[in-house]
Amino acid sequence: MVFSTILFLFRFLPITLLLYYLAPGKLKNTVLFICSLVFYSWGEVRFFPIMVVLILINYIAGLAMEAWGRSRSLRRVFLIFSIVGSLSMLVFFKYTNFLITSLNALAGLSIPTISGLEVLPLGISFYTFQTMSYSIDVYRGDVKAEHNIIDFGAYVVMFPQLIAGPIVKYRDVAERLHVLKGRISLAQVEEGVCLFVFGLAKKVLLADNIGGLWTDIIGIYGSGGIETTAGVGLANASTPLVWLGVIAYSLQLYFDFSGYSMMGIGMGKMLGFDFPANFNFPYISRSITEFWRRWHMTLSGWFREYVYIPLGGNRKGLPRQIFNMFVVWTLTGIWHGANWNFVCWGLYYFVLLTIEKVWLLPRLQKGRIWPHVYTLFLVVVGWAMFVGNETGVGLGLLFQKLFIFSGGASPLYFLRNYALVLVVSVICCTTLPQKFWDEAKKIPWIKCATLLVLLVMSVCYIVGSSNHPFLYFNF
Repeated sequence: MVFSTILFLFRFLPITLLLYYLAPGKLKNTVLFICSLVFYSWGEVRFFPIMVVLILINYIAGLAMEAWGRSRSLRRVFLIFSIVGSLSMLVFFKYTNFLITSLNALAGLSIPTISGLEVLPLGISFYTFQTMSYSIDVYRGDVKAEHNIIDFGAYVVMFPQLIAGPIVKYRDVAERLHVLKGRISLAQVEEGVCLFVFGLAKKVLLADNIGGLWTDIIGIYGSGGIETTAGVGLANASTPLVWLGVIAYSLQLYFDFSGYSMMGIGMGKMLGFDFPANFNFPYISRSITEFWRRWHMTLSGWFREYVYIPLGGNRKGLPRQIFNMFVVWTLTGIWHGANWNFVCWGLYYFVLLTIEKVWLLPRLQKGRIWPHVYTLFLVVVGWAMFVGNETGVGLGLLFQKLFIFSGGASPLYFLRNYALVLVVSVICCTTLPQKFWDEAKKIPWIKCATLLVLLVMSVCYIVGSSNHPFLYFNF
């Protein structure tokens, strides 16, 4: 079930909120757990057992680590049990066929791939990391083990952040999860509605519209790589048009993902929870280092806390720090997808961040305009590696078109059609809309009118267009 659909907006969400608000304090988590399971199972009920098993593995491991709290070796055994149990499902569904095809290519074998693994359980990369963070935190003693399986299940399967984040640690919501009275305030619900409407507008008014530019260039491909909607075709596009398309894809990815995160955070507030922020205007960054402090912050924070720091962080000298960065960014690339493109994408950022760490960062901090240009250029190139994985694109041809000038279809036609949404999208990447909203919301009628206009426009667009799934559903 997708947030930006009539089914979700006018059926699932209102019914869930009504049941949740009417339920007494002791039953709120039960209502949230059941409704979230319905949400998860709506599209792919065959993956329901995976969620149940994942909940049970980490729930039992948490209780066991608490019961044998004085025995470090036993606690470690149950921690390994939880991590292996969680990761084994992620590896099986997401990476098995990738490993088989890679082994076949390297060793000249012909091991058949496993059918049925073409479709991933939705959000498995996100909720696997969430359950792992819980078990690790219990092992460390940072949080107490959850004794109520319904409460723990409500945390794992909580629908606002289940499919594509933000990655919420148990300690982020544990306190509110056990509040029986006064969990929800009117001010929090109002803030949640605002965030949800703005996130919805980001998704359907900006991401889906600007994404049409990239689609018009490469076309839409269905099963078997067959083009179902005609486009210019990457081979027929000129170098300027390909650059325009990759820039459009970069904007689409940002508004799509940040819009989803904002909607999830907003719904979390409607339910009485404060999820961590996931984006902070990443495209205004002045370095790649700053960019990754602003983009997908919950993922970066997860790797920093559970991989980088345990490896030694920056405490053991520069060579060890660089090695730790290499491990983190290799894993970050693999986390995004079972494809060598994503591995190369992770190593690409490792190289850039290492150069900044060793030499470039102090010079970037002294500049004014050129650091922004430098950062945006390299980020867009990085997203080209990202999109090069898609059917109908091809990384080699894409980079050839980007860096070896060639003629073809001109970008002028597309600029005429998409100029307005391009300009609006670029403006919305800056802090200007936020500053406008900070002033506008001080006047109640302007605040209400703005939200109403954005909501009506978004709903009208949803009704009049085809379904556009969130891009990060693929990860």
